[in-house]
Amino acid sequence: MSDQLKNLFAQASGVDEKSLSFLMKALSENDLSGFDYIQFKQAVQSLKKMNMDEATAFKSAFATAATMGLTKEKLVDTAGYYRNLLGKEEQNFAQALSNQLATKIDAKKEKVTKLKYQIDKNKEQIQKLQDEIAGYLDEVETTEASIVDEDGRLTQTKEKFEKTHQAVLNVIDEDIALISKYLGA
Repeated sequence: MSDQLKNLFAQASGVDEKSLSFLMKALSENDLSGFDYIQFKQAVQSLKKMNMDEATAFKSAFATAATMGLTKEKLVDTAGYYRNLLGKEEQNFAQALSNQLATKIDAKKEKVTKLKYQIDKNKEQIQKLQDEIAGYLDEVETTEASIVDEDGRLTQTKEKFEKTHQAVLNVIDEDIALISKYLGA
């Protein structure tokens, strides 16, 4: 079902495939039973693929869904449920990102600090320690390059996720507005 959901939200601009898959997996795993916003959105998309205009697609999908007990209130409520679910996923992502920063960046910064201390200590020793000092200098350079690389990668991942998250939220918000527009107050 996750792949079907990806197709529903793939039209959102600026979507990162990996982030979209992650978000759609969360929606799929927490799908409400019965006919709700997701099934409604699938029905609208199917009707639009048959060259039906948007307003007619919304109204036709709702008319069919209403026979199964779907109300406009339930439709908006279930869209809100999925929106809140995505909000929780954003919080979980932020926590995971924070943990990654702590383990991948802070630990390496601490390692660099310790290595630099060892370098200063070894410089005071006699000539026979020069080879060891050179090794530490190389390790510092490699570790600092790794920090820059990891920081850039994690920042890019965060930006892609946030952009995708906002794009998916925008689609839901647009759908809620269209529900109100086409299905009345």
